[in-house]
Amino acid sequence: MARPAEKTKRWTVMVYLAGDNNLDSAGADDLLEMKTVGSSDQVTVVAQFDRSGAGRATNRYLLRKNTALAADVVTALGETDTGDPAVLRDFVTWAVTSHPAQHYLLVIWNHGSGWDDSNLYEGDYFSGAAPPVVRKGKVVARALVADSAGPIRMDTVRAAARRARRSLFRSTVASMVSSRAIAFDDQAKDFLDNIELKRVLGQIRRTLKRKIDVLGFDACLMSMVEVAYQVRDHVGLTCGSEEEEPNDGWPYDTILKALVARPSMKPADLAKLVVGRYVASYGPKDGATMAATDLAGIGAVADAIHRLGRVLTTALRDDDARAQIWAVRAQVQEYTPPYDQYCDVADLCDLLARRVRRPAVAAACRAVRAALSRAVLASAAKGPGLAHSHGLTVYFPKKTVSRLYATLDFARKGGWATFIDAYTRSIGRRR
Repeated sequence: MARPAEKTKRWTVMVYLAGDNNLDSAGADDLLEMKTVGSSDQVTVVAQFDRSGAGRATNRYLLRKNTALAADVVTALGETDTGDPAVLRDFVTWAVTSHPAQHYLLVIWNHGSGWDDSNLYEGDYFSGAAPPVVRKGKVVARALVADSAGPIRMDTVRAAARRARRSLFRSTVASMVSSRAIAFDDQAKDFLDNIELKRVLGQIRRTLKRKIDVLGFDACLMSMVEVAYQVRDHVGLTCGSEEEEPNDGWPYDTILKALVARPSMKPADLAKLVVGRYVASYGPKDGATMAATDLAGIGAVADAIHRLGRVLTTALRDDDARAQIWAVRAQVQEYTPPYDQYCDVADLCDLLARRVRRPAVAAACRAVRAALSRAVLASAAKGPGLAHSHGLTVYFPKKTVSRLYATLDFARKGGWATFIDAYTRSIGRRR
């Protein structure tokens, strides 16, 4: 029998753990970490966890302190596909109906790859050894899908081995494969792409009759202008990383402890708290970035970037300006390959304003920086090679533009997409 709806609390925290992949045991560890704090009289903590391997149940949890995890199961759903938007929609609908609150934090927990929606579930076979997974100091037992034997399908390697530094050590396997989108499900060979994410968040907004207050990505590379712009109509704020996340992901214990201690905090306060606690949880060499973005300002950021794109397209026609733009692209803050196609927006503007001696470029860069100052509420970075990270990245490929890019809301506005197309053509070999 379904439990009756609770009284309205200050916060409901909803964590959607897409663990049907090589992060399975990591998901169990994070649930236990959440349970060190659990729900309180003003904060409800719920989760949905899809386990790795055929036939392993997806469970919904109302997480409490001082109970066994099994005792917190509210519903056993059977096998689910976390890449199906309806599964995420149903989880959030259940959570907000059963546990109403003044504010909602939704965390999507899994691998991430920014805007890039390429389908990685295709390929040949690989018979090499899979690298180990380490999560919060523990070696995860299943590095790939459960009970795999003999040669491993390359689609599984693609889906599991290269999704993030947060899950795997560096290896030759990791260098062979790439990851895309978010919420990967290896059994269903599915994932949430950015178009689906926008659609399902729209459905959730209609159910709530307002926006989700904070959308958190406990996943890699999701703090992008393109991602924020895609979900701008359905979410108030986002928290995400420009870089791949280190092994341990979010520190749920310290974040929840602070929220339970001060449940009156506003959404912006919680988003800023996530930034501070996340980066503080890592050492100086771990390589961590996190930012909180107010999506009320992302439209102005997008408009300013598109104006910059149009100015840069014109500048490419001049030999000296073109050479300086090339030089800037070689120096700008970028992220772990193959995601060196993502550049920090603020650093890009700072370099362009200094190196490309054209008043129109400098003015366009100042406009982008001004818009960023209003939209990015907090950002932090720690680790080698990340000093010029300021909160949001943008797609700036070096050689070719993905055909999928044109499907994004941001790209359809034209200015930036036109520039990167012109840039990649300008960098090509001339006869």
